[in-house]
Amino acid sequence: MKKNTILWILALVITLAAGVYQTRTGPTYPVDGSVDIGGAAVTYSLPRTHGGDGNAVIAIAVGTAPVGGTLHYRHHKADEPFTDQPMQLVGDSLKGYLPHQPPAGKLEYFITVTHDGAREFVPGPKTTVIRFRGDVPAAALVPHIFFIFLGMLWSNRAGLEALSATAKTKSLTVWTIILMFVGGLIFGPLVQEYAFGSYWTGVPFGYDLTDNKTLLFIVVWAVALWRHRVHPRPRYIVLAAAIITLVMYLIPHSMLGSTLDHATGEITSG
Repeated sequence: MKKNTILWILALVITLAAGVYQTRTGPTYPVDGSVDIGGAAVTYSLPRTHGGDGNAVIAIAVGTAPVGGTLHYRHHKADEPFTDQPMQLVGDSLKGYLPHQPPAGKLEYFITVTHDGAREFVPGPKTTVIRFRGDVPAAALVPHIFFIFLGMLWSNRAGLEALSATAKTKSLTVWTIILMFVGGLIFGPLVQEYAFGSYWTGVPFGYDLTDNKTLLFIVVWAVALWRHRVHPRPRYIVLAAAIITLVMYLIPHSMLGSTLDHATGEITSG
């Protein structure tokens, strides 16, 4: 197998591994677990994001055990009591509904499960926070994910290429910038606008980490491209750009993202 093919395969493996890690971490990944209450097994996967119109469905699997449950919720970080909502048994699951919130609105919630006089908190001991967003059409979301993924692939491939003293990285650098720009600075703001009503919430308008990561990607690769103008093989700059990009990409998505202040009605980030 040729060296070029091996490096592309390795770059793909790194990109896929980073993508899987990112999707399974951070504030949007569901809270999964199980509890045993009075001999009855209860499993749950509590959502932390909800898109589109309608209420958010909260369900826990209880099987055939005579288990009862109450859903407790309130606005996130609000000085208000929890609203208690009895959950209904539907099939083998207890279901409750969190009321729809404006884009970037957050609710914190937990469930109390009862069986034969015993009571357990789900997830316990902390509450789960769910953020609501607008519906993002596939025409904006799919290209955003696609081009960012390709940008990461080309970035990792450029970094691997830069490990060689005879590396030729200019073409890889150019394609990395193009793909990151299209995915992050064209389709990214469209996704943000559909989801939270604002095209850009990074510097200088806010501290949204996802937007700021995108901006950093473009900056470090622009520096790498500029370096190609004065040096035929700027391998260390390219390698540094690839490492910075990978490290920043591994930071969970939506960290320090848009949040609606229920008291003022303003959306902030950071």
